Amino acid sequence: MAETAPSGDILAGRRVIIGVTGGIAAYKVAGLVSSLRAREAEVRVVMTETATWFVTPTTFATLTGREVHTEMFSPHLKHEMQHISLQEFGEVLLVAPATANTIGKVAHGIADNLVTTAIMAAKCPVIFAPAMNDQMWCNPIVQENIAILKRHGYGFVMPEAGRLACGAEGTGRLAAEEHLLAAIETALAGPTPELDLTGRRIVVSAGPTREALDPVRFLSNRSSGKMGFALARAAAAAGASVTLVTGPTALSDLPGVEMVHVTTCAEMEAAVLAAVADAEVFISAAAPADYRPAEYSDVKIKKGEDLNLKLVKTGDILLAVTSKARPAVVVGFAAETGDAAAKGRAKLEAKGLDMVVANDVTQPGGGFATDTNQVVILRRDGTERSLPLMSKLAVAQVILAEIAALLTAREER
Repeated sequence: MAETAPSGDILAGRRVIIGVTGGIAAYKVAGLVSSLRAREAEVRVVMTETATWFVTPTTFATLTGREVHTEMFSPHLKHEMQHISLQEFGEVLLVAPATANTIGKVAHGIADNLVTTAIMAAKCPVIFAPAMNDQMWCNPIVQENIAILKRHGYGFVMPEAGRLACGAEGTGRLAAEEHLLAAIETALAGPTPELDLTGRRIVVSAGPTREALDPVRFLSNRSSGKMGFALARAAAAAGASVTLVTGPTALSDLPGVEMVHVTTCAEMEAAVLAAVADAEVFISAAAPADYRPAEYSDVKIKKGEDLNLKLVKTGDILLAVTSKARPAVVVGFAAETGDAAAKGRAKLEAKGLDMVVANDVTQPGGGFATDTNQVVILRRDGTERSLPLMSKLAVAQVILAEIAALLTAREER
């Protein structure tokens, strides 16, 4: 049985159209549809005739519990046109995989099947997730068609590099499911500034720190590092040059991101200060330990009577950055237990930050080690933006879009 979507999930009850076109990556879309349904989204699938060569409509009908649309007219709808019916249903339309053929047709106003007609009739946001051979992807005509669609406001989830179905290595793989989900969530979250960080230099901190008590034990916290890693991944995907300073986590290093591994709060502070020297943005998503043992034992402390520990404060990394090497934009996080917005606003003022992302870790789906988060974004100018429960990658994309808007506003002054 699928898990019930947490209360407040942005996908719960939302209406999503998936347009499947004729590429081998069509089989991956079944997993995406399953994930959408697990989070209680309503999903309808439309397919081109060629797409049915790769995955049968029965597969998607089983996953969605609804008829899969492949034709402009259906006897079940009598005289109702399918693309008009879909137009009224959809809150977001994702085309995955989007072939060069479909991209080219829409870019030049050709609507000769249900998918292309639904795209061009859509009143909701439309997102393309291209997938194709690397040589085809690099073809200048394909890139020109993508540029045309971007100019007209269509969204894109760009393909990844790796081994392709044809056996070649290159760019053209359908983006990972988490990126497709994040694109849908971000579109449903409402208007967001365009996320383009090309040429920007961004430093992100992530994860916990460990403060050793003896060779066996240490003080730490529940941070998994997932939010910081999501920010670094999304920033790199948006064209930024990214350094991720991370404490100990179970997460794999991110390709295309400069990774700096640390253990203690002191090590994290030193690494962050070195990294932000030539950066435009610092995002403090880490949860460094607030205290460390006053004394370290070189040998394991044996269990005996009650143990009294003296703890001393660790350094304040955010204050160190804002006072010693302040980039143009500094963003903090406030993981709180109750009244997160008020506590986050106090942190923003006390530390001279440009933005604070606050969340209540006691809320379902918004605590440590989860793949989702529910936050409020607080800016120095007093504005607040509350986000519903979203994947951490989608939250990261919204945060980064807000940062990109702040950078642009600074440069226009």
